[in-house]
Amino acid sequence: MPTDAVCGMYVSSDSKIYSDKDGTRYYFCSQGCKDKFDEPDSESKNLKLKLIVAWPFSTAIMVLDYIFIFPLKNYVLLLLVLPVQFYAGLDFYKGAYAALKNKMGNMDLLISLGTLTAFFFSVVITISPNLFPVHYTYYDASAFIITLIMTGSYIESLTKKKANSSANALLSLIPDHVHLVNDGNVVDSPIDKLIPGNIIQVRPGENIPADGMVIDGTSEVDESMITGESEPALKMAGSGITAGTLNINGIIIAKVTAAGKNSTVSKIYSMIQMASMGRAKIQKIADIFSSYFVPIVLAAAASSAIFWYLYLRSLSNPLYFIISILVFVSVVVIACPCAIGLAAPITLLISSNESSRNGIVIKNSSSIDRLSKIDTVIFDKTGTITDNRPEVMNFRTVGDKNLAISLLYSLEAGSNHPVAQAIVEYLKNMNPEKLSISEYKEIPGIGVTGKYNGKTVEARRVGGHISLLVDGVEFALLDTKNTIRNGVEEDIKILLKNNINVLIVTGDAEENTTELAKQLGIKEYYCSVKPEGKAEIVKEQQNKGRYVLFAGDGINDTIAMQTADVGVAMASGSDIATASGDIILLNNDLKNIMGSILIGKYTIKKIKQNVGWAIGYNSALIPVAAGVLVPLLGLGIYYVLPIFAALAMGLSSTTVVLNSLRLKKHMESGIRALSQ
Repeated sequence: MPTDAVCGMYVSSDSKIYSDKDGTRYYFCSQGCKDKFDEPDSESKNLKLKLIVAWPFSTAIMVLDYIFIFPLKNYVLLLLVLPVQFYAGLDFYKGAYAALKNKMGNMDLLISLGTLTAFFFSVVITISPNLFPVHYTYYDASAFIITLIMTGSYIESLTKKKANSSANALLSLIPDHVHLVNDGNVVDSPIDKLIPGNIIQVRPGENIPADGMVIDGTSEVDESMITGESEPALKMAGSGITAGTLNINGIIIAKVTAAGKNSTVSKIYSMIQMASMGRAKIQKIADIFSSYFVPIVLAAAASSAIFWYLYLRSLSNPLYFIISILVFVSVVVIACPCAIGLAAPITLLISSNESSRNGIVIKNSSSIDRLSKIDTVIFDKTGTITDNRPEVMNFRTVGDKNLAISLLYSLEAGSNHPVAQAIVEYLKNMNPEKLSISEYKEIPGIGVTGKYNGKTVEARRVGGHISLLVDGVEFALLDTKNTIRNGVEEDIKILLKNNINVLIVTGDAEENTTELAKQLGIKEYYCSVKPEGKAEIVKEQQNKGRYVLFAGDGINDTIAMQTADVGVAMASGSDIATASGDIILLNNDLKNIMGSILIGKYTIKKIKQNVGWAIGYNSALIPVAAGVLVPLLGLGIYYVLPIFAALAMGLSSTTVVLNSLRLKKHMESGIRALSQ
């Protein structure tokens, strides 16, 4: 069953309230939630305007009701409550109508029932004052319930906006205009007119407007907002550039490869938003609770009201009808499940935003539960523990050297594998000829193959050795050697210190892997493993009762990442668009492996706190609203309880939001400790 992308409550898939965005359909429990999702800034302004109306009128009602006595006071109160009841509170009634139309319950339905009951009961007393033994009206309760709940919603919207600051900051990096190059002329154009294939100019001090490839010029680019790396990256002809990064000191001309919603910045933003809307496993408890909650609340409110009606009437208490109405209003209002719906979404929003600040993008928020339990980390070697580009050496041939150079260059040029790219870079200095290779195919974990002049040509990778074969006969050989990434030794020590089992699984030869594992202090490692073999090793660890995180960077790691409890992809720049895995490390910093695990632990702990508080709060206060304190405080408590119920409901949601904000501090201190 779908869940509301704003409040987190279950929604029927038959609901007519939905929005389609970037190819995904989002369902909502009310029109109010849909408006918050579609236009959050506009909705926040609308809410602020309604509060400007609601607070003065509600305050005036309270002052007149409790301080002044004059003829026709109830009629004056009725006039004062109308703007609050039917202007400020209109969205609640729209949401309630939509809920009834879709045969489901939501917060708006409970609020509408409570406030309208108090309002119309007061109208009856105003018009027919002799119908009941007392002339009290409850316009104050109706007005303040609406005003307090709306105030809580406004504070929540401001908090979410603040929590979402890093995601919004990403979009703010894209300039409004771009310098288009056309036939040597440079013309400024709106950013929304930019399409792939356009040629653009980026000047010093400007943010790069789109993903692209440099075709002319040299400059240093600050990519820290995307990767977290403070050291500028040198860009020249052939270098990829990423939208949102800052051009520091040179003019570059680039060809656009992706713009708008397809750019790296927009994709990261979308991933952060999707992560914040995701469902952690612990949230299922709250979902189940919420799905049954509305009918249970209505039943509890009705049964409590009926009990007090019958009980007080049996005692000949003249207030039996009034008290039963107030009991119904109090139970309905105090039990609104706002805090339950907020428990996980607000925490995931903060978690995903703070993660992105540290170069960690959470693509799949459902993996957060599993991430918090990780006790085993399996690393691919090449491109993960070692540098992505290996060092190439010892090139030798059996036959025609020039042909061997050209064949190997032409084969490897079609592959994105780090070894292939290193070989291409190495062979460029030998003036290779780009040959036409037909039936080209890349086999993960093995190499590339194709046809040239009717003969089968292969570039086969076996550990650190690459063989060029022509019809199965060896034609050339070369060796590669990977160097350990800076800081990896310390990163592995941190994992081991935190009682995380660390393994290496690689397709490389035993000699290279053994030396590497010994240097890093890793006792368990597997060599010459094919892609499906990596997945089998993951399963073996899982069968031992371990929660496994697999970190890799290539096509041959995809199966293992999907098999693992959590897959972490090493990616940089525009690689974000195609990277597999539940989590993506933008800066290729293995320190963030432990950082990701800590984020999972902190996030789940905070969600559990929020869910526990919200469910416990609602469960505890319903009996209070139903009358459990009447023997101690008397029936007079019901003259103020509806207002206190609204205040308590707002405080419950505020408590959940404030508790979630503490997550930011915990995450910052935890990740900072890893850097020391």
